[in-house]
Amino acid sequence: MTSYMFRMPAGVAGAISRPGSPTDVEPNVLNSGSVFPGYGLPGKIVSGLFVPLATSADVAYGFLERPYPITGGVSDGLGVSTPPTSGLVGVMRKGYMMVKCNAGSPTRGGLVYFRYANGVTATPVGGIEAAAVASTTAVLTGAQFMGPADANGNVEISFGGTNQ
Repeated sequence: MTSYMFRMPAGVAGAISRPGSPTDVEPNVLNSGSVFPGYGLPGKIVSGLFVPLATSADVAYGFLERPYPITGGVSDGLGVSTPPTSGLVGVMRKGYMMVKCNAGSPTRGGLVYFRYANGVTATPVGGIEAAAVASTTAVLTGAQFMGPADANGNVEISFGGTNQ
């Protein structure tokens, strides 16, 4: 039995957090040469395929959605499954999603940044952050934090509008 003394976990990265609200999810094909390290990460379309963001000039097309129920290996736990490296995936174009914030302290209405350079295990390239780092992160146009992160760094974002 687990007791939550202060706050329950907010969710799992890549999960649509408000399924009853207007949400646009569309199928897209992954590029096996440019894989996503996890769910809930932004991507763009290159030559008709969905790939992770990689430069400061990139504009997000959408976020890689975590399917439910997850169809990964038997040992995949909730929130630790890795995305496929090829094939069809769901991409959230508009709506609310849980993401993993790797650095900074998200606040409601705060800017969402993505890392495009100098990635390490704790703050990987393509990952979400709540603070600007010169020559390393860029603003994710059309996204904002909906509140603070939980103890695991999971936080809700809204996405869509200005880049749709």
